[in-house]
Amino acid sequence: MGLKILVIGSGGREHAVSYSLKRSPNVEEVYCAPGNPGMSRDGIHIVDLAQSNHAALISFAQSNNVDWVFVGPEVPLIEGIVDDFEAAGIPAFGPSKAAAQIEGSKDFAKRLMVRHDIPTAAYQTFDQEEAAQAYVRNQGVPIVIKADGLAAGKGVTVALTLEEAMKALDDIFIENRFGQAGARVVIEEFLEGQEFSLMSFVRGRDVWPMPIAQDHKRAFDGDLGPNTGGMGAYSPVPQIPSSVVQEALETIVKPTAVAMAEEGTPFTGVLYAGLIATEDGPKTIEFNARFGDPETQVVLPRLTSDFAAGITAILNGSEPEFTWNHEGATLGVVLASEGYPDHVIKGAIIPDIPDGEGLHTYYAGVANSHVGMVSSSGRVLLVEATRPTLQEAQDSVYGLLDELPTEGLFYRHDIGAKALN
Repeated sequence: MGLKILVIGSGGREHAVSYSLKRSPNVEEVYCAPGNPGMSRDGIHIVDLAQSNHAALISFAQSNNVDWVFVGPEVPLIEGIVDDFEAAGIPAFGPSKAAAQIEGSKDFAKRLMVRHDIPTAAYQTFDQEEAAQAYVRNQGVPIVIKADGLAAGKGVTVALTLEEAMKALDDIFIENRFGQAGARVVIEEFLEGQEFSLMSFVRGRDVWPMPIAQDHKRAFDGDLGPNTGGMGAYSPVPQIPSSVVQEALETIVKPTAVAMAEEGTPFTGVLYAGLIATEDGPKTIEFNARFGDPETQVVLPRLTSDFAAGITAILNGSEPEFTWNHEGATLGVVLASEGYPDHVIKGAIIPDIPDGEGLHTYYAGVANSHVGMVSSSGRVLLVEATRPTLQEAQDSVYGLLDELPTEGLFYRHDIGAKALN
């Protein structure tokens, strides 16, 4: 009998994780809760249980003889779902509630980095708007303003003018746009350089890095418009030298894993380092306590080893094997609902997208209706291509998307352009 695995979450990231697990020869069944209807196209069993209902998820795992659980999103991690599964005797891949603070509080992450001399932007944390405003005026622009807690990737403003900075502070403190996540604000120096995402499998002090990717946060072409959860990504990132990646691994990722262990909050799971290659070397923009979305959808297709076997080994305390395709390239473009990220218009009909050799669609914000699958949230799906070169991957995705009926949806037309221009 093969492994039975439960994946928690419902987005494109969880679709990619589930699909990669499903392709393992040792996996019999992949369940995803709450999942989405698009996942069932890949033979993933959708379980209609909310990710916040820990008791029901534990009961499901027990009654279905689930071998282990993979937790995708940040919210259940920060709410302690891994601790709850493990208390029930079910292995779960992801950080404990204490370790997930590295994403749950930007202030926690910054303090950790300062204590352990891990390269990051200079910063201050404030819980009063007047003091924050005074600091911004004193520092000048450009400057970066972040809600301290979780804001679904939308709590960061890179303010190029004083007016933008003050509006961002008003949004957080006066408009209460991010709720409790905006009780405090972290204000950072603006760093110049190309950003990249370095995700690693971590168990305590042990780190197994993945190939890097580059995400596109802004809604529109040319990096214009509001920050989103991510409009597309690609891997590898040829304009970031391997020496910079290695330096980031040695000065940022590995020391962070060691620091977490030393301070009594050892991290197990996927540690996401959002980094920037500055003139002074790589520096940390943020940490996440899980796979990035949409980076997962372009990094996991490059995995050539058995994903389920690797995670099982980490959970068992043995040495995992992760091997990657270093020859080709992957690129993925997100289709989002009109109005995303501010005023999402739902209900657009999802076009029928054919999967082909090296082409796959990962679904996120979709629901079934009497007219077929329709959009149900901001980011709807991602189309990914794996090809010998980045240019070919880009051509494949846009060649497909540009022929589809996409009324009520939009996408960027320049994913990967920074690497190709």
